Amino acid sequence: MFQRDDSGVSESFDLDSLTVGDRLRLFNFTQRDDHVAYLWVLRAMNVLRAVHQLQVHPDDVASALNELAAAHDEVPSAGDLRLRAMLDNLSADNEQVLYRVEDPLRCGNLAAYRNRQSVYQFTEIGYRVYCAVEEVIGSRVQDANLSRLVFADILADFKALAAANREGDRDEVYRKLARLDSVLEDITQRAARFYLTLNDVARTTDISPETFLRYKHALLAHMSEFTAELERYAPRLAEAVYEVEDSGVETLLERAAAVDERPMMRPAARREDWRRRWMGLRQWFLAEGSAETKAAQLQGATRTAISGVIALLRQVTESRRGGVSRTTQLRHLAAWAAGAPDEQAANALVSAAFDLRSVRHLSGAHDDGDQISPRSTWWDAPGVEVSISLFRHGKRPAPGGPQPVRASRGAHARLREQQLADRAADREAATDLLDHGPHDRVLNAAETRAVLKLLTRALQARTIVAGRLRSGTGSSDVLTLRLVPSERGSQLRTETGTLHLPGFTLEIKPHGAMRRRRTETS
Repeated sequence: MFQRDDSGVSESFDLDSLTVGDRLRLFNFTQRDDHVAYLWVLRAMNVLRAVHQLQVHPDDVASALNELAAAHDEVPSAGDLRLRAMLDNLSADNEQVLYRVEDPLRCGNLAAYRNRQSVYQFTEIGYRVYCAVEEVIGSRVQDANLSRLVFADILADFKALAAANREGDRDEVYRKLARLDSVLEDITQRAARFYLTLNDVARTTDISPETFLRYKHALLAHMSEFTAELERYAPRLAEAVYEVEDSGVETLLERAAAVDERPMMRPAARREDWRRRWMGLRQWFLAEGSAETKAAQLQGATRTAISGVIALLRQVTESRRGGVSRTTQLRHLAAWAAGAPDEQAANALVSAAFDLRSVRHLSGAHDDGDQISPRSTWWDAPGVEVSISLFRHGKRPAPGGPQPVRASRGAHARLREQQLADRAADREAATDLLDHGPHDRVLNAAETRAVLKLLTRALQARTIVAGRLRSGTGSSDVLTLRLVPSERGSQLRTETGTLHLPGFTLEIKPHGAMRRRRTETS
């Protein structure tokens, strides 16, 4: 809101010191109960302002209201209004739409002097507030258009600006530069309003296609002519901008700032303001870097709008030619649903029309359910991966075809060799046990492992007969180990310690083929 230069000094002599809240309070009259009456009072003051009567008395406002009442039926009667109080409210410290001064010259006698002789006038910012309200109230979307005739005037103004700068005509430089700034600002506002209106038309075409078909030719012709005119003038306008820059931009800005009639701005602030405006003008027709010019952007937006209108026209034409549109489709569907024999049939019909389906519930189990506590909530529990086919089609993924057999002959050979070596070591250990017995000596690791393996088998094979635990046996292809009951028990000494066997001793005999082989050998 405040404009300050680099030194921190306000550039507008602190005349724009109203904060945002103060400026918004200027619109307070629109929130009053009799806001329409306040608006007509301000309109009456605007009528007096138009005839150069800046300071007005309440009697002048009443006369202006009477004149407005002759042309408009909705104007309130001045006699029914408390004009002085309303004008005082508008000039109060919390609104400041009007400025009140006392005018003693109006007093013709002493009695009049004792009464107030207040006169009122718009404050500058208050008048802007009134204009903004009137602009909002009086805005019409039908006014939106793109002006193609303005490009010739812009080209002529650029050439005149370059000529005035070369000739040193400061007044002409100021006039042309100000006019170019206002014209391009007007183009921007027109384009914004036009495309917004076009979007509104596109959104409401389904409801009222007749409205669109009525103006389609004029709309397409308007946009096509604007695009063609902009494309024709864009190169010439770019050359005109270069011509102005060749005449000296800094000199041009100095001259415009020198003639600028805004006395409340410092010279440096005026120069920077005109520099900002000139850069805005330049960006309209000259590209900077990879960015497009504003003219090119406007041209692209217009072409896109033409394509959209043509597509919309095709859609509307086809729907009218076939007699089927979204409106007729919905009406027929509504008639069918209303004529359905029961509610279930109506629901099925509407569900089929809008492709509505019941909710599908998916479920799955975690790969390792033991890792998840049953007390965990579903929110804290880890998620379960759901396959894409189950999610999209409701079918679990197929297991797929058989995988090819991978031949790992080298690994198999190494495992076979290791297996044969282990068996040979076990057979050797079993043979040593068979030759030397398990008692009265220290068993090595292989012999201890063979004894423990057969002892485990013998203990697992024992059964209970008549309340007593019978002896058990454990066999291998070399020997058979038998548990013989003994009151003294027995012990096995190994390399890692002594294994106590209370209640029985071990008996080892050759097993099967080994016994026959030893018998034949002997």
